[in-house]
Amino acid sequence: MVFDTESSVICKYTTRTHELVTHGQDPANYLECSGRSVHIDGKYDTELTTCEHRNLPPLYGEIVHVHVFQNPHNRRTHTPPLVPGLNASEKKSFIFLRKELPVRLANIMKEIALLPENLLRMPSVVAVNDWYIRSFQEIIEFEKKEPNSATLEHFCNELVKIRNRHSDVVETMAQGVLELKDSHDVDHHTEHSIQYFLDRFYMSRISIRMLINQHTLLFGGQLENAPGPNRSKYIGCIDTQCDIVSVIKDAYENARFLCDRYYLASPDLSIEMSQHNDLEPEPQVNIVYVPSHLYHMLFELFKNSMRAVMEYHGSVDVYPPIKVTLAKGKEDICLKMSDKGGGIPRSTTDYLFKYMYSTAPQPSKSDAHTVPLAGYGYGLPISRLYARYFHGDLVLVSCEGDGTDAVIYMKALSNEANELLPIFNKTTSKFYRTAVQTSDWSNQAAHIGDRQICTKLKNHQLPHSCKESMTL
Repeated sequence: MVFDTESSVICKYTTRTHELVTHGQDPANYLECSGRSVHIDGKYDTELTTCEHRNLPPLYGEIVHVHVFQNPHNRRTHTPPLVPGLNASEKKSFIFLRKELPVRLANIMKEIALLPENLLRMPSVVAVNDWYIRSFQEIIEFEKKEPNSATLEHFCNELVKIRNRHSDVVETMAQGVLELKDSHDVDHHTEHSIQYFLDRFYMSRISIRMLINQHTLLFGGQLENAPGPNRSKYIGCIDTQCDIVSVIKDAYENARFLCDRYYLASPDLSIEMSQHNDLEPEPQVNIVYVPSHLYHMLFELFKNSMRAVMEYHGSVDVYPPIKVTLAKGKEDICLKMSDKGGGIPRSTTDYLFKYMYSTAPQPSKSDAHTVPLAGYGYGLPISRLYARYFHGDLVLVSCEGDGTDAVIYMKALSNEANELLPIFNKTTSKFYRTAVQTSDWSNQAAHIGDRQICTKLKNHQLPHSCKESMTL
């Protein structure tokens, strides 16, 4: 069956009232209804913007599922019935997910349709779009089903199948962008649109994967089979007592293993801890967080720092260590990773959070199931999305000739750590059609990288007016 992504079925699940085909149902049931949940496979499962974002109630504590339905008279009012995590009802989770997952899938499918035609024709992008269409079809089959035991078991199995189908989405979409760049000239507006889309696309993927994993973890038997203390330690994938230092050490050891394979040596790790004077001293810093998210960010940062240190210092007997400072404040918990890898030129810093930018050689397709030290170019942008997902952030500060500091911000107060999600609306569609405004000379150097990308494009021609001004 050919499934039209612009059909009334998908439109029913998008976020604008006049776009909905409700078939007699209340449109409010399908307006920006959002929820949250979360998971872990093994110890760490790393598989997990200028538009308006949905700011939802906190994920942490005992809350696993947050049901949010928009008030049709006030689009920013939320009424969340809460379901305790460890005592969650599979029936309530099923009823919530069969409405929430189609909304999130439909939003991103509508946005995929706005991508440039040349990109949509790339084989890898076609494959990704087909995966989302198939998953959407499978989920909406449960819309009218009774939540009996057979249906609940079937639903859980379907979620596992959907999760596995989408396991290679990041790499496949990246390949689609490479296919476009290899076969077509990419202008500045197209590149800007792709960057905007990928940020929203991968943030949406993180949220969908968390929803699916949470349900399958709690009701698929994975939590019961968790080893030792992990069974009581986690609510889904949320660790209520996440030991940050332990995650730092795990990420470092795994990155060090890769570094040793590539360079036959690696820098040591130094950890320092500090906290605000007004806070009571604590022997260790624990936080309610998703360890897999923190691990993903730290692992990427360690890989980058190790590679920089090894290549900057060459063959020496002792390499300068990588220093990690863990600071607990009143509002934020900060992780600062400092290396002596020579730093990054200011002209390059704008590229660091752009997809498909990497100074390392691109890994071959045969290495798809191995973990390279570097080369994909998606590590930093996706790590920043993980940080921003709960209203944190990831920033880089570099001194060329010395080294780079990478800072991860996390909310110290769990009630401020809200889920941040992109939504699809008319503003979103306008973004893809609007030309990027040209920065003038008075802007700070933050936009220099964008101008450099534009001038380095194939067959790039300056506007006639610019040529005239340059001759004055």
